[in-house]
Amino acid sequence: MTSRNWVKFFISTLLLGGLTTGIVGFIVRWSEFKPFFTDFNLVEIVAILFWLLGVGFIFSLLSQAGFFAYLTIHRFGLGIFKTAKLWNTVQLVLIAVVLFDLVYLRYEVFAEESESLLPYIGLALLVFIPGLVVAYFKSQQTNKTTFIPALFFMVVATVIEWIPILRANEQSWVYLMIFPLLVCNAYQLLMLPKYNEKSLKERESFERRMKGKSNKVKQKPSNA
Repeated sequence: MTSRNWVKFFISTLLLGGLTTGIVGFIVRWSEFKPFFTDFNLVEIVAILFWLLGVGFIFSLLSQAGFFAYLTIHRFGLGIFKTAKLWNTVQLVLIAVVLFDLVYLRYEVFAEESESLLPYIGLALLVFIPGLVVAYFKSQQTNKTTFIPALFFMVVATVIEWIPILRANEQSWVYLMIFPLLVCNAYQLLMLPKYNEKSLKERESFERRMKGKSNKVKQKPSNA
């Protein structure tokens, strides 16, 4: 990817994270923010919006760091396990372990006496189902072999990025963070090939222009 397209990719993901957090923040924390809208306190509304955008930028940076870490780990995994089939099997096992831990460990730590397991399962499905959808579109965009790596990234990487809030177990923050992470992760996964393709075309165009200029210089008659 060219540096210019990398900057575009970075900024678009950053803005997407900020915008998503802004929207989700007003929804999940509406009970806190409603009085400012009722009184039409414009200063407070704008301050909250900028605060949510800032928080969203942080979530986006976490997402981008996780994405580029995954690209490295994916190459590393292919190198260790030699075949994509074996590496995909390992990824499926890790997906199952992460989802199980997301349900069981959180239930063991945070569940009150006689509390149902269903809300904890629902939270895992909140990650797993979008992961399946994104992985399906990724496989349609490229080929079927990308389904499991895409699902692995959408589930495992998202949960790892989500850990600081999961430990705090503050419900509004749990939902405030997960949606921007899912959106940013899905965007990066699906848009990276397009930015790479665009960079390749730009390089080819640049090389053609440079070759054309070089040929003109060679064909120019000497004044000597």
